[in-house]
Amino acid sequence: MNVQDLLSEITAAPIVKRAITNHSVLNEAYDYGSAFSRGIRLDLNGIIVLLISGTASIDEKGDTVHAGDLRAQTRRTFDNITALLAAEGATWHDIVRTSCYMRDIERDYKAFNEERADFYREQKLDPLPASTGIQAILCRPDLLIEIEAIAMFRQKTHEE
Repeated sequence: MNVQDLLSEITAAPIVKRAITNHSVLNEAYDYGSAFSRGIRLDLNGIIVLLISGTASIDEKGDTVHAGDLRAQTRRTFDNITALLAAEGATWHDIVRTSCYMRDIERDYKAFNEERADFYREQKLDPLPASTGIQAILCRPDLLIEIEAIAMFRQKTHEE
C-alpha cells in the first residue's frame, strides 16, 4: 500500500464516536440537568482522540467537593480526569492539551501552577501538554477550577 492509498483509506474510514464515562468517580452531567457528556471518544481509524469536557472537583453523586480549597479542588479535578482517561485505556502521557479555567486567575494561578507542576512531576510527563489558563465564571459558585483536556493515542492492536 502506498502513502496515497493509506491516506485515502484513513480519510474514507468512518469516525466512530461515543461518550466517555467513569461512574466510580463522576456522575453523568445530564443527571443534574446539564446537556453535555463528560467526554467524547473519537476513533479515527485506529488513532484515538479523547475530548474531555470541562471537569471539576465533583464526586460520583455530582456534588462539589473541597469547596473553597483551590489546591484540593485541583487535585480532585486531576483525579477525575485520570479516571476518565483510565476508562479509555489512556493516561496523562496521552494528554496533548489542557485548558484551565479559574474563577480568579490573579488570586489562584500561583497555587494552581504549583499543584499542576507537582502533579505533572508525579506523572513524569515529558513533554508537558500544551496549556492555556483562562479566567472564567464557572458553572457553580463553589468551583474554583475546571479543566478541559485532549488526549491522543494509537489504539493498541492484538500484537502490541
